[in-house]
Amino acid sequence: MSHPAIVVDNVTVHYGDVLALDGASLSLDHSRICGLVGMNGSGKSTLFKTIMGMVKPDSGRVLINGHAPVKSRKEAGIGYVPQSEDVDWAFPLSVRDVVMMGRYGQLGFTRRPRKADRDAVGQALERVELSDFADRQIGQLSGGQKKRAFVARGIAQGATMMLLDEPFAGVDKRSEATITRLLRELAADGATILVSTHDLHALPQLCDEAVLLMRRVLMHGSPDMVLRPENLAMAFGLDVMNRD
Repeated sequence: MSHPAIVVDNVTVHYGDVLALDGASLSLDHSRICGLVGMNGSGKSTLFKTIMGMVKPDSGRVLINGHAPVKSRKEAGIGYVPQSEDVDWAFPLSVRDVVMMGRYGQLGFTRRPRKADRDAVGQALERVELSDFADRQIGQLSGGQKKRAFVARGIAQGATMMLLDEPFAGVDKRSEATITRLLRELAADGATILVSTHDLHALPQLCDEAVLLMRRVLMHGSPDMVLRPENLAMAFGLDVMNRD
């Protein structure tokens, strides 16, 4: 019997006196794309970091394929696309260097890329349509291109799970379409994908299911159900009911 891809079981997280997650529970199956919806401060980024094992919960547990997150991190099983403000774009790395980071767990003791690593990076760059920008400093890319570079890192890594924190914020339509297509392809190949987004209009086209978060999981179901105005009002307030 196979385990769910992700299990978040009654997880509570504090940052000092600030309650970030309050008994959050969630279970995701393999080969699914789940949208994570909630206002700023609802705990989306904390949930991501807890799933990756970067934040230790005060109580509760997280299981990735039936194991603690640290096992999946060591096996390079989790790819992560961070929010733009979490990255130092001035750091002197090329786009190729960023994507090659996804191969570090497989480089061996010398940390020298082999042909298989270079080929994996080249193929990932091609899939995200950034081959022509491979030698450009990462900070010189547009917002959408930067997001695509981090998706390429996860592809080169061979990640079976992708966590994307606001991947469509500040991106152009081409990048949005490219990222959406890639995520659908990765899910079809067996990957589990969790995407936090404020783009509610795109949710039904992108996601198989959605989670409404306000420090705890308020609802988990189909995008259409989660997006009902009376449900969004629980997390966003009544004003969301009047959006176009």
